[in-house]
Amino acid sequence: MNPENRLQEIKEELQSVLTGRGNWLDAVLPPVIFILVNAFAGVNLAVGGALLVSAIFAVYRLARRQPVRYALGGVGVVLVAAGVAYLTGRAEGYFLPGIVTGILTVILCLVSVIIKRPLVAFTSYIARRWPLEWYWHLKVRPAYSEVTLAWGVFFGLRTFLQFELFQNQAVSSLGIFQILSGWPATILLLIFSYFYGLWRLSNLKGPSVEEFKLGKEPPWEGQKRGF
Repeated sequence: MNPENRLQEIKEELQSVLTGRGNWLDAVLPPVIFILVNAFAGVNLAVGGALLVSAIFAVYRLARRQPVRYALGGVGVVLVAAGVAYLTGRAEGYFLPGIVTGILTVILCLVSVIIKRPLVAFTSYIARRWPLEWYWHLKVRPAYSEVTLAWGVFFGLRTFLQFELFQNQAVSSLGIFQILSGWPATILLLIFSYFYGLWRLSNLKGPSVEEFKLGKEPPWEGQKRGF
């Protein structure tokens, strides 16, 4: 496949996975507003500013008749973060829920691989609705387990760096790092997962989704697109 077709493929795959799951502005603007307002007016007004921006996004999404879970999900995240910052009276507390979530994600990645039900398989299933049994096939599951471990490394490293900045009370650096390690890094992680996953499935020589549905016997052509 030539580079142009490959780029189009990854664009379509990202759209199929990310469509409807929120806009990057929802994730970027609240912490930016929090950092800016905190620098000039203190943590209490910064909390109010972040909540106000998040609420505006929620109203906009509801007015556009977008799913309630996406419209209110961002508000919930910001509300928890802002609540921690307000209750502790420390601006860096805004980022504490993200650190806790990162730790839990790493644990979930590791446990899911140990019990042979890799987390990435479930995220793919939710996005694509392929047969769940296909993911557990002996010549399919290893690819998802390895990508799940890569996710664990990514989230582990990100959480470690966030905690270091949190300990040093580096609020501005925490905010910048959260933005850069959010959507931009997540998209790169998804691209890596897609290409590595397809390469690994090819090496495993397992059935494609369609071959699995049809109950075909080996040798299989294998999965050519989608992970």
